[in-house]
Amino acid sequence: MNKSPENRHIRSFVRRDGRFTDAQRHALESLWADYGVEPGEAALDFPSLFGGRHAPQYLEIGIGMGDALVEMAQADPQGNYLGIDVHRPGLGSAMQKAHARGLRNLRVMSADVITVLQKNLPDASLEAVYLFFPDPWPKRRHHKRRIVNAVFAESIRRILKPGGHFHMATDWQEYAQHMMDVMGAAPGFFNIAGVGQYMPRPEYRPLTKFEQRGQRLGHGIWDLIFAKESY
Repeated sequence: MNKSPENRHIRSFVRRDGRFTDAQRHALESLWADYGVEPGEAALDFPSLFGGRHAPQYLEIGIGMGDALVEMAQADPQGNYLGIDVHRPGLGSAMQKAHARGLRNLRVMSADVITVLQKNLPDASLEAVYLFFPDPWPKRRHHKRRIVNAVFAESIRRILKPGGHFHMATDWQEYAQHMMDVMGAAPGFFNIAGVGQYMPRPEYRPLTKFEQRGQRLGHGIWDLIFAKESY
């Protein structure tokens, strides 16, 4: 059977669930009804996902163990936060943390974000999209797997509201330059720090364990924030 074109994209991830802790597995089994979102085939109705609440919508792509997503949702109770990842232990961890803090403005989805971008995210529906420390695929032969490319940038532009932000962070300098090159050439965006410039870490972006580990290893950190032009 031939696959449709939308299913032929090169994946930017390798699915490795690894080991679940008992708490992560329990969270997936017991909390999915409260926090989990099934992508389905139709565009998401964000107010319905959050109990009928109309609020600014934020998306994190690749949530890791959920630390940043949970911290941002807790710090901004007026916003609704959706996290997408394929790593199920991380999704379980995020739900466990959200439940422990009593958060109701957070949801998670287990899916390939490229498919979600194609099918499920409405035009001009998001205030911001966050992509923190994606796999840099450092070997040259794997660069084609990097999630940030021209097609991805156009998908992000479509789902952002005018003036909305796309915030990326990485601890790989060469990938930071790749992101800068792609986004600097992407139609409909401008770099809020100035052409070719990086941003200091904004206060709203939590300092994650992953980032702290990178700092211990002597890695630099690069934040890039591009805004969708308003016209």
